[in-house]
Amino acid sequence: MKNLLGLPPDWSAQGHQIDQLIVIVHWFMLALFLFWGAYFVYVLVRFRAGRQANATYAGTKAGWSKFMEVGVVLFEIVLLVGFAFPLWSQRVREMPPEDDSTRVRVVAEQFAWNFHYPGPDGVWGRTDPTLIDTAANPLGLDRQDPAARDDIHTLNNLYLPVDKPVILYLSSKDVIHSFFLPYMRVKHDAIPGNVVPIWFEPVQTGKSEIACAQLCGITHFRMRGFLHVQEQAEYDAWAASQTPVVQAAAAAGAG
Repeated sequence: MKNLLGLPPDWSAQGHQIDQLIVIVHWFMLALFLFWGAYFVYVLVRFRAGRQANATYAGTKAGWSKFMEVGVVLFEIVLLVGFAFPLWSQRVREMPPEDDSTRVRVVAEQFAWNFHYPGPDGVWGRTDPTLIDTAANPLGLDRQDPAARDDIHTLNNLYLPVDKPVILYLSSKDVIHSFFLPYMRVKHDAIPGNVVPIWFEPVQTGKSEIACAQLCGITHFRMRGFLHVQEQAEYDAWAASQTPVVQAAAAAGAG
């Protein structure tokens, strides 16, 4: 059914729950389409002009139609209460412990994704809007702050270890963007003035696309990034390789 619906690969531990709900909704839509399509053909034949030349403005009355409407409403309630609400509650309220998760700030802007890692100390450094430089320091990191000296910043490339929960903190510098990871079944708005946590757990390594699912300006198409899911050792090596870059940035800030 996944291939039939055209869904992308599922690389998330929680993705199958979302896919299951999508499949149920589509089966329901198919059933409604077939029923109402058949009913439409029946009406065209049953009430054709040749069979009933004079129009009847009172309309037909059938008790079974009310039962059908009630059935549709009940099924929709089951979808919401039995599937959608519990899934939403699990995805939003059951946040994994921060100490056991990879934590990354995601700061959207026209037209790029900024990813801010807290570094080995696990603490994000101070940011100051007056320090923002679009090319050299898009987040306004204060490299003089001890907590910021080991912070890592990447542009349009998000690196994560596999088989470990991830907590992303979404925000925006300018307008509303929508952070979309198709392979992780994650999509959420990044709203100016708000920091919104979302979480998921990658279970497969590889490279996939990051998209902006909200029209955010004249060059919205440029908001394209990449998610790199790596083995833990490979991820640790990547993080260690960023140390010279961080040191160079700190030295430039001190200068």
